[in-house]
Amino acid sequence: MQQIIKLDTTKKDKGNKTGKNNSSLDQKVEYKAEDSVKMSADKNIVYLYGNARVIYGDFELDAAYIRYDKKQNSIFARGLKDPKTGRYMGRPIFKSGTDGTAIADSIFYNSETTKAKVYGVFSEQEGGFFSGGQSKKQIDDELHIKNVMYSTCNLPHPHFGLMISKGVVTEKQIITGPVYMIIEDIPTFLGLPFAFFPKPNKRTSGVILPTPGEDATRGFFLQNGGYYIGLNDYWDAKLLGSIYTNGSYETSLLSNYTKRYKYNGNINLAYASFKDGLEGTEAFKNPTKNFSINWSHSQNANANPGTTFSASVRLVSTGRKGYYKNTAAGTTYDINTIATNSTSSSISYAKAYSNGMNFSLAASSDQTLSTRAISLRLPEMTFNIPTFNPFSPKNAVGEQKWYQKITVGYSLQGTNRIDTFDSLLFQNDGLKRLRSGFSHSIPVNMSFTALKYLNFSLGGTYNEVWNFQSVSRRYTQFADNTYTFREDTISGFKRAGSYSLSTSMSTKIYGRRDFNPAGKIQALRHVMTPNVSFSYSPDFTKAGAGPFRPAIDQNGNQIYTSGQPLKYSIFDGMAQPGSFGGPNASIGFGLDNTVELKVRNKNDTTGTGSKKIPIIQGLSFSGSYNFLAPAYKLSTIGFSGRSQFTDKLGINYNGTLDPYALKDTTVNGQIMKIREDRLFFQKNKFLPRLTNFGFSFDYSLNPEALKRKNEANDKLGEAANKKGLNDLQSEQLAAISRDPNAFVDFNIPWNFSFSYSFQYANDGNTSTISNTLNFNGDVNLTPKWKVTFNSGYDFKNNGLTPMNLAIYRDLHCWDMSVNWVPFGAYRSYSLTIKVKASILQDLKLSKRQGFYNTYQ
Repeated sequence: MQQIIKLDTTKKDKGNKTGKNNSSLDQKVEYKAEDSVKMSADKNIVYLYGNARVIYGDFELDAAYIRYDKKQNSIFARGLKDPKTGRYMGRPIFKSGTDGTAIADSIFYNSETTKAKVYGVFSEQEGGFFSGGQSKKQIDDELHIKNVMYSTCNLPHPHFGLMISKGVVTEKQIITGPVYMIIEDIPTFLGLPFAFFPKPNKRTSGVILPTPGEDATRGFFLQNGGYYIGLNDYWDAKLLGSIYTNGSYETSLLSNYTKRYKYNGNINLAYASFKDGLEGTEAFKNPTKNFSINWSHSQNANANPGTTFSASVRLVSTGRKGYYKNTAAGTTYDINTIATNSTSSSISYAKAYSNGMNFSLAASSDQTLSTRAISLRLPEMTFNIPTFNPFSPKNAVGEQKWYQKITVGYSLQGTNRIDTFDSLLFQNDGLKRLRSGFSHSIPVNMSFTALKYLNFSLGGTYNEVWNFQSVSRRYTQFADNTYTFREDTISGFKRAGSYSLSTSMSTKIYGRRDFNPAGKIQALRHVMTPNVSFSYSPDFTKAGAGPFRPAIDQNGNQIYTSGQPLKYSIFDGMAQPGSFGGPNASIGFGLDNTVELKVRNKNDTTGTGSKKIPIIQGLSFSGSYNFLAPAYKLSTIGFSGRSQFTDKLGINYNGTLDPYALKDTTVNGQIMKIREDRLFFQKNKFLPRLTNFGFSFDYSLNPEALKRKNEANDKLGEAANKKGLNDLQSEQLAAISRDPNAFVDFNIPWNFSFSYSFQYANDGNTSTISNTLNFNGDVNLTPKWKVTFNSGYDFKNNGLTPMNLAIYRDLHCWDMSVNWVPFGAYRSYSLTIKVKASILQDLKLSKRQGFYNTYQ
């Protein structure tokens, strides 16, 4: 049953204050019910039973029972008690304007003034839930509440909450009287006589509470407390600090910025001063000062098509063990970060043109923390012209002539480089270490097919380097034929060129063996891809030709070593050293193999289906023979490949075969084996010597866990690419990216995975073997308890590597986590119980104790 009634609002008293839904126009009241619709004798009161619905303007109401009084302009709704189960069913569900949907035990609503009175409400507001008590909506949209619980728990009967005895809720704020916390229906002493909660529609500033704890060498601490500043919709900042009772401290500034559809990024500056040792010692008097600078910037692909700009800057101090070790990875105790020995940074700009040409400009740095070496590129420039057919007309018709298949390309690379140590970089002569230069490369190539199956390629490459610095060496030779030299760097333009010619041929050879079609193994397929190449380049190392100069001693005589004249390149250590080798006329050879099995598919219900299993994937051998080499004309033979034994287990392997035999010689009174210029078969050896070999594999006993984890990481990547993330979301994504174990999936009951790497090397005198084993896993003790672990085995020291154990407990609207590093220099533990919802992120209990010791 359905009826629409028009109300004449022109007769209303103009002196009365009306709500936002009233106007001089007529308002329509639409109502219906599935069960029945009854009216009073005067037809002023309508009773609606069974899935009743009333719509008045932007007010919508659904309930099991609704009473509509036309004369009083009032609507009352409530649920009904099920006679069979005794449960209260059909509670009113209502929505007004842009407000969210709410559910209640009962509601009174005045359609003239838009006032409402609600009992037992349950509604969501910006991640929080209001439940219970009484709520009264006033004509000015203020909401008066009494005995209402506010919680982030989404259950109608929440596990915890803040009981608001009375309060007023407006569009931008909540003002309350006495407020106290209730946990599992038990009132606690945690409360306030009054409270004020802002409800802005933008980021706001606020205090960040610190985490208390204890460190074994630095005392008690308060970590990562500070202030969050919501500057505007596009930019924010977070100031954090940590203090220790022994006088150590840390400070950091983290700022995120974003402009939707344009760019986004973040800047993180950190500074730390740590006092180590006992009071009165030198280490205590002179604190270790460290800094860290991180900047990340990315441009949206649609912001400026064809142009990209990105930055990834990561600079840290290296003095006295460096930033990561002294700060325990910024107080995160992350083992992987603490063990970091190198950092790299880059800022790049690239432009791609419609004709295929592209240009890029980049500045980069590489740091080695242990040696304090630093390499800067300020900047590097590249320009490329894609290969094109200079002799082919634009509108060619028919088959190409042989000369129309010739292709030409061009690439230019410019470099400004400084290789030094961080302690010397900012000295007065630091910029004198700058090396600048350009390199040019012009490849010319032609490809064609002969005899249907043979693919040929002919070509050559011309290379030229320009350097704005060069070296000059002055040698001093002594009576025992030893020598030293002094090297000077000379400013000035120098150039040199080189070229090479090459040709290659490749084809494919197929082999197949069929078996019983009804058997488990139906066929075996072997694909071989042999290739042969020939390359030639003249001798560019002749003294006086190209960049090479003879080594002349103090008397003007040529210096000889092993009967050969000594020479050097004036481009050694320069920005563009070039590729100037000796004479080369070599044949290169290679063979790539793929072996596949065709087996019956057990999952095919028809019994005729099959699937392919790759047994050997890309097993390749390669080497070369140089006719112009004075000795050792045949190179070593390298091989690599991958074998897939099952759907879940694959092994990568690689190695090197040395075709030359060994002979005994005496060095410093000891007999040593050295290579001689004789091939293995000339000494009646059946196979060449294996000089190194390695293989690695990883395996998960529960592949579903690996699949889910990869899917979770993919979702994180997609979320990170979205623009407009707030500060908390950015911080959570960054934390999960740093710690993959932060993703805890309770739907996976167990998982155990491990990875193993083996390396063997033998130079004929000594052999070395290295093993690396890492393993991690997790198990659900109950549907809500999960234990995870991560460790490895050190074969050299016959012991476990630093282990990390974690226990997680899902408390529905709360999380509990325990992290423990039981042994090692960075042993620690932490306990955190916190609310899941971000809106109450500071409602937590944390305990952390570290045993970080700088003396280990």
